[in-house]
Amino acid sequence: MSDEQWTVGRLLAWTTDWLATRGSESARLDAEVLLASVRGCPRIALYTAFDVPVGEAERARFRELVKRRGEGEPVAYLVGSREFFSLAFAVTKDVLVPRPETEGLVVRALDLGRGAAAPRLVDVGTGSGAIAVALAKHLPQATLAATDISVAALAVARGNAASHGVANRIEFVECDLLADPRLAGPWDVIVSNPPYVRDDEFASLPRDVRLHEPRTALVAGPTGGEVIARLAAEAVTRLAPGGWLLVEGGPTVAAAVEAALTSVAGLVLGPTLKDAAGLPRIFQARRG
Repeated sequence: MSDEQWTVGRLLAWTTDWLATRGSESARLDAEVLLASVRGCPRIALYTAFDVPVGEAERARFRELVKRRGEGEPVAYLVGSREFFSLAFAVTKDVLVPRPETEGLVVRALDLGRGAAAPRLVDVGTGSGAIAVALAKHLPQATLAATDISVAALAVARGNAASHGVANRIEFVECDLLADPRLAGPWDVIVSNPPYVRDDEFASLPRDVRLHEPRTALVAGPTGGEVIARLAAEAVTRLAPGGWLLVEGGPTVAAAVEAALTSVAGLVLGPTLKDAAGLPRIFQARRG
């Protein structure tokens, strides 16, 4: 970038073109989010400031973020937050970046939770806490727990729960899946976005995911259904009669996920829900 007059609009145009050459599929959005973060304003405010000059100090901070984005670092990690279910969540490299596809889990869990006077729900592998916090915000009558094997992830989740005023309504438990005795249940809904990437898929993941997000939260094993199979075996003994297990998966592992759920005696496979792109995403099983 030259040192001549750099306005908000000119910075966004230049950065969008540059990030596109570095493989960003959302170059304009990336540029806007990074510049809004540097300027400490909502992204929408940039649209009324296209002709406003940007000082050297802000440009220097912006250049550093843009460089790191060009090297593949996720925007959410660069700015330290990501929106999910219309709520802002702090994120670090200890947790996956919340994604729009996962909002389908929340929608389905809310549908089920609203049908009970005092529903009990647990979010397994909570990461940033996005699912558990969104459920707590929209189900004020619910009892909730959230688990993760990572101490660092739980710290992020607790912080997000506190920032949204629901920390006293979610019990955070450090354990693998549902192993802790405090999670004996019975639960009306067990929800999880677990690792489900196959070993042979990892190398083909987008660069920002492959190089920066925690692999242990992504990769399940040779079939992609390994973690879900373990979760289903534990869930069937912890669900209330008629209770639901909801897990996120992907189209390349759909058969493995459905097989994992079907193989557990006492669970009845429900219909698989598709995401906005029409791909199988939310897998369901009910305790018979």
